[in-house]
Amino acid sequence: MNIYWLQQSEADLPATDDWLSENESARLSSFRFAKRRADWRLGRWTAKRAVAANLRLPDDDRTFKQIEIIPASTGQPEVTLSDHPGRVPISISHRGGFALCAVALGEVELGCDLEIIEPRSDAFIVDYFTQDEQKLIVKTTGQERSLLVSLLWSAKESALKALHVGLRADTRSVEVGISDLHGDWRVDNDGHDLECDLPSALSNISGIHWRSLQVQCASGSNFCGWWQRTSNIVRTIVATLPPGLTRASGDSMIKLTGSDAWSARP
Repeated sequence: MNIYWLQQSEADLPATDDWLSENESARLSSFRFAKRRADWRLGRWTAKRAVAANLRLPDDDRTFKQIEIIPASTGQPEVTLSDHPGRVPISISHRGGFALCAVALGEVELGCDLEIIEPRSDAFIVDYFTQDEQKLIVKTTGQERSLLVSLLWSAKESALKALHVGLRADTRSVEVGISDLHGDWRVDNDGHDLECDLPSALSNISGIHWRSLQVQCASGSNFCGWWQRTSNIVRTIVATLPPGLTRASGDSMIKLTGSDAWSARP
């Protein structure tokens, strides 16, 4: 299974709305607040470009008008495209003038999230993280703490989107484990000690490589996932395994393709 991801910024948006369908234009005009309109517009633009790239469709306004993205009853975005009757799972996230979209094909549940790496209060951590996650966080300080908290929070948001519940659910109902950090850091879900010093393992994490994570849910669902940090942004994507696969261990099963700027199609 392939997952295509794309990140766009407000600077990438066109000046006009010719790429929106009639229904989408009506929805855009219904928003009262400028920030809500701007976030929604950027998210839709990013999603349409990602869907077009995943399906190898033309990258133009005419195609984008035909790719209609509407909210399902759960609030999650759904893709409708007359020439492609199959399901196209997507997830959208926006923060700080950027939007991220992940796209797959077939029967897979998918979630993505983009977060700005920034300090979070002790109260935030106590309220929203499990006991085992808090044990990891307390081992960090400074920039490493901000990165870890942002990463765990982002993965939770991705998982709750994949479950189609969003932040209506208790964020402690999903627990994040990170099993690939420079290949030498493993988090034991039973709360055992780390195999290496956490702050050292988190230092200087940046670049194009995606690293793996897992999410265990109180409902019994489990997700494989990936995370990537670029500058002060952390991205996460989670997905259910394709039929017939029992575990995810690397890119041989699920391949991530995409860019934080528009690039040639895969």
